[in-house]
Amino acid sequence: MKAFYHLPGLFEFHEFYRVFLPLYREHREYFYDWCEIASIYGAPADCLWGGGRVGYGDANPEKVAELMRTYGISAHLTFSNSLLREEHLSDIKCNHLCALFEKNGTIRNGVILHSDLLLHYLQKNYPGFLLVSSTTKVLTDFEQFEAECNRTEFTLVVPDFRLNKAYDQLNAMSDQQKRKVEFLCNECCWFDCPDRKQCYENVSRKNLGEDCADHICSSPEAQKGYRFSDAMKNPGFIGIEDIQKVYLPNGFSHFKIEGRSLGSAILLEFLLYYMTKPEYQLKVREEVYLDSMLDLF
Repeated sequence: MKAFYHLPGLFEFHEFYRVFLPLYREHREYFYDWCEIASIYGAPADCLWGGGRVGYGDANPEKVAELMRTYGISAHLTFSNSLLREEHLSDIKCNHLCALFEKNGTIRNGVILHSDLLLHYLQKNYPGFLLVSSTTKVLTDFEQFEAECNRTEFTLVVPDFRLNKAYDQLNAMSDQQKRKVEFLCNECCWFDCPDRKQCYENVSRKNLGEDCADHICSSPEAQKGYRFSDAMKNPGFIGIEDIQKVYLPNGFSHFKIEGRSLGSAILLEFLLYYMTKPEYQLKVREEVYLDSMLDLF
């Protein structure tokens, strides 16, 4: 089995991928042969249906669609707002994005969503998309997660990262259920956080344009922000040895890398760690850092 990665920053890191994807295609020997890029996900700034993060991507959607079509990579629109109402479904910008990406080349694109209201709207109006159940549902109860995997509407389901190491229950799933699971690998959030759902709801309110206070993170180390070295210490972290020796042999093949709200420099570190052979990591780093089109810092 191969590991299929779902990478962050469809709109946020468009310029980065313009440099990285040609390198990935032309020098496949730099990268592990047991993994591939399955999709790149994200949403542009001021996106009403957006969720998970307040989007800031400003890339031209037509250029983004063209890049994904050129490299045959599935584009997943992150429309995981949990608080959508009927009146939001007519949003012009989000419908334009759906019309643009639904039929964009030979690779089937997808939508990551939370709202069943949006799910039914997409099924009726844009049936060409595959649908992904968002981690913003915070599915920490294994029975609820398993029930989500049994829903025929979803091609993939992203559980809360705190289920990542529930090995006994995960391994007892059917093969069909396992094929749907997309693990969030590099989450840095506090493992014991009681407010994860409220945090996501705050983001949903902001994307809807509501005037609301920022969510105050209760993590003891919230002031540090995201650090990959800290994420590696998280009890839910999935590293490359875990992928190769634990998840792939047990029938799991989809892995999500978070990082839409981070900089392209740390995105590169994720791709070096998860995809690049050690002997070529410096080579890839130099190729990307020295490209005059990119400002990584």
